[in-house]
This record gives sequence, C-alpha cells and structure tokens, in this order.
Amino acid sequence: MADAGGIQGTCDERFEGVREAFAKNFEEEREVGASVAVFVEGEPVVDLWGGWIDEAHTQPWERDTITNVWSTSKTMTNLCALILADHGELDLHAPVAKYWPEFAANDKERIEVRHLLSHTAGLAGWEEPIVVEDLYDWEKATSLLAAQKPWWDPGTASGYHALTQGYLVGEVVRRVTGQTLGTFFAKEVAGPLGGDFFIGLPEAEDHRTARVVPPGDAILEGVQIDNPLLLKTFTNPMLSPTVSWEDAWRRAEIPAANGQANARAVGAIQSIVSNRGEARGVRLLSAEGLEPIFEEQSNGTDLVLGVPIRFGIGYGLAGELIPLGPRGCFWGGLGGSLVISDLDSRLTIAYVMNKMENGLVGDTRGISLVLAAAVAMA
Repeated sequence: MADAGGIQGTCDERFEGVREAFAKNFEEEREVGASVAVFVEGEPVVDLWGGWIDEAHTQPWERDTITNVWSTSKTMTNLCALILADHGELDLHAPVAKYWPEFAANDKERIEVRHLLSHTAGLAGWEEPIVVEDLYDWEKATSLLAAQKPWWDPGTASGYHALTQGYLVGEVVRRVTGQTLGTFFAKEVAGPLGGDFFIGLPEAEDHRTARVVPPGDAILEGVQIDNPLLLKTFTNPMLSPTVSWEDAWRRAEIPAANGQANARAVGAIQSIVSNRGEARGVRLLSAEGLEPIFEEQSNGTDLVLGVPIRFGIGYGLAGELIPLGPRGCFWGGLGGSLVISDLDSRLTIAYVMNKMENGLVGDTRGISLVLAAAVAMA
C-alpha cells in the first residue's frame, strides 16, 4: 500500500514491469487518477490504482473509484450480443429486421446483425439533427436510426459508429430479451462475474465516481477535421467531455459511451473472452461462442476515423492500429481507456483513467502497460 495519491493495490512479482510502467505515467505527470488490471486464465494478477479523482488533488483515487470509460463500453455491449448468439437466441448473420422489423425502412432490410457489431452498417451517426438530450430518449434515438438511410453500402467498409452502435445493438438485445441493454448486462454479465461496471449508473454510486479531466472543451478539440463523415458522426450532437459529469448522462443508458467502471471491473468481465468463455468458476458462453470475434468483417481505412482498422464481430483485431497476436482482440475509449484480450495466452489487460488525452484513438499510456504485460508473459 502507499500514501494517499500513491500507487496502491496488488501485483504479482512476475508483472512488476506493469507496476513500473504505471508509476512512470504518474512520474511523467501524464495522469491524474488511474487504474490498471491484468488477468491471466481468468484470475487477477495485477490490480493497481493511484492518483486523484480531481485535478486539484483533493481526494485520492480509491480502490472502488469508477469513471466514464467512453467507448470501452462497447466491449460490454457487444459481449452481450455474443452471449445471446452463443445461446441460440440471436443469429449474427440474420437481418436486423428479423428482430427489429421497423429497421428494414429505407433499404436496410439486408443489413445483418454482424454489421452493427463491426461498424459496417452505414449508420455511424444520425442524419436528422439531434441535441444531447435526445441521447437520453431511447425511443427517439433508436427510431431515428431505424428510419434512416445508410451513409454507405453496408458491409463494404467500416465507419466508426461512435454513439449509434450502442443504440443499434442495444435495441436488438431489447427486442430479443425484453430487457434494456443495461439491465441485461447487469443481470447476466456484470453480476455473475463480479464486475463493478454500470451502463446506466444508479444515483447511489455517484459518491465514488471521478469526473473525467478533459483535454479541451469539445470532443474534437485538437483533432484535424478534413473528413465530412467524421464531422457528421461527432458533431450531431455536439458533445463536450464534461457532459459525462451530469446526472442525466450517468442515469441514461448510452451503451456505446457512458459505461462507468475501473480497470478491475473491465478486466474482470473481459477476462471471460481471453479465458474462452469462463472466468473464476463462471461460464457465460462456450469457447466456440467467441469464434465470431475473429470473423473479419472489414480491413482498411475506417471511413469515419480515417485510420486503418481491422474489425471482427464486436471487437477490433490485430492490424496496423494495434499489433496483437492472431487470437487477440481489443477496443478502447475516448481519451485513453483500453482493454486487450489474447486467447492464446489467456491474458486480459485493462486500463482506466480520468485524465483524457487528445485524439480519437487513444494514447501511449495504456499501450505501455500492455507492452509491459506482454514482456512478463514472454
């Protein structure tokens, strides 16, 4: 243990390099508060946290501190769909309209569930102008997408569905199960695995939630914008990172972007992926049920982000954006949070922080932790 604000927690001596890399990020003043967790064969081997919940350093980041992890939430949402598919309740290769008939409007009858899970559906944003408050209206957000025409030929390329993926996949889950995505996730995934992760945060948990520390006033501040699809996706509605401080944002279910958690929670849940469907005595899906992750859906320059990305069903795969083994998958969140799972080594690494860096595809803080864990496993 350490003094308030210092590095605390547990770390297997084999992974001392992860502790050193984590501490270095603080020493270089790249962090305010953060946590890192590593799981091997479904069991925790690193569980570290440190720093502060605020820029003024008035309160330390505690063991149970959580914060908004942005798009790392997508790994949880998409895992729900994979579980339903493994249980025979959802066909990933079936038309979305099989479960959500209204979705067939405007030439979308051939869009399949897998397209939603791989950002290839052509629905990266809303065509009709919306405001932030519309994100809290599930019926409006999903109905607009159901009525909308795709922005490109579905299935031909990825275009990052930054906010819309959660509504699209979430509505399919709701149609299949009769439960909202947040409810299904809490009951069937987070609860059984002991994952302290919320999609729709109860008011009772506010006291331990750290506000994100934004790099600027707007999501796209510091980002070079020369791509009209990126502009359409990220400016309708126009978001500030500080929206995540608000009660309305926390209470809503925004399954692509408003998950609240720490690294331990992210790793505890996603270790079900690296350990082939089972972790800590709990099996949520078969090893075969994870195979769709590695069915390549797109491989090339993402139409929205403008960077090379390779997508399977539900996760990013090894490629130019991030080097992984052939059985590795990942995703991360705006500002830096990250989770990587490798099925060959049965390794999951999760990183969550409150200080956001500029850019839309993360930064080197989390990667330094991943590299340190990889060295330990070599």
